[in-house]
Amino acid sequence: MRIPALGPRGEGWVLAQSALFVGIAASAIAGPGWPASATSVRLVAGIAIGVAGVVLFVAGAAGLGHSLSPYPRPSRDATLRTGGVYRLVRHPIYGGVILIALGSSLVWSPLALLPTALLLVLFELKSRREESMLLERFSGYETYRRRVRWRFVPGLH
Repeated sequence: MRIPALGPRGEGWVLAQSALFVGIAASAIAGPGWPASATSVRLVAGIAIGVAGVVLFVAGAAGLGHSLSPYPRPSRDATLRTGGVYRLVRHPIYGGVILIALGSSLVWSPLALLPTALLLVLFELKSRREESMLLERFSGYETYRRRVRWRFVPGLH
């Protein structure tokens, strides 16, 4: 399956993920709350997942440095990063955002799980598009991709 570019740098992907961010926030704020049963377990799990997401996101952003871009197409001066958190996962920023969205959904509203699931699908497709561009740009990307099996979160395929 050929995944569309959605713009020269992938601007359409960023627009779609931004719309889902708004959908997640709106669902969390305006959606129905969770039932009272298992509240403390759900809250603790949601907070822990969200904090793990922040850690993964920050580590990924810091690891990219000047190569950081919201677009799937790497910038001209980007370099391939394979150290730090990138030794464990290929897309830690996406993984961090997914965990933050999931944690928020578990804290605030079950309705937010729907746009969170859509965000996961979007990041799966966007990361595939991004990886095709990284393969074109960096000769060592295929070796890196084979070595680092996990796409978003360490331990999860």
